[in-house]
Amino acid sequence: MVNESDNFTNNKNKPLANMKKLPILLTLLCSFTISHSQESINIDGVDCDIHGSAHPERPEYQLNEQKNRYHLPTKSDYDNTITLNQLMTSNDEDAFPINKAVIITGYVFNVKMGGVETCNCKTKDAAYRDTHIELTPDDQHTSPEYRVIVEVTPRIRAIMAAKGIDWSTKTLKETLIGHKVKISGWLFYDAEHKSQAYANNPGNERDWRASCWEIHPITYIKVLD
Repeated sequence: MVNESDNFTNNKNKPLANMKKLPILLTLLCSFTISHSQESINIDGVDCDIHGSAHPERPEYQLNEQKNRYHLPTKSDYDNTITLNQLMTSNDEDAFPINKAVIITGYVFNVKMGGVETCNCKTKDAAYRDTHIELTPDDQHTSPEYRVIVEVTPRIRAIMAAKGIDWSTKTLKETLIGHKVKISGWLFYDAEHKSQAYANNPGNERDWRASCWEIHPITYIKVLD
């Protein structure tokens, strides 16, 4: 189980943001105007709530509410029976409970900025876009059918910034790629990517990920090697 006092540290018990002595991006913290409950954040001068800019009748309206969760999991929220391999191979959107958090270990194959999405009110500002981390079993199995997507969101990034921890896409890319890590956060099934997931369409040339199952948002990162 994740010990909160152990959160966000590498194997030398130094903050992740200081792994390479990179400066904390104070501008990141200053750029967020967050309400007390974080139900709404100011993005590009507009209040962006947990549904983002999605229309209430669109399916992403409810998906965005799950993506934009900002409460950190408690001990009772974790399901310790779910593994990276299960997330990687499942094509069943009912396989796991999305109200549960998990802890998994894997190899970081890639880190990149997420797309322009309604969950973040379609902003093009990097500080407010998700960070995609591609997690694989090891460095020998990194093709699309092995890549589980785990994501950092603006709300959780702001919580980390308030703790003096830099979870910007730039810093995560510089400190995580090529390392074995422990990740935890909320389960999420991103049904919008069924046509691009190997578990749903094996061998499809459009596949760039293992399945639609994600950890989204991530609430804990620890470098292990």
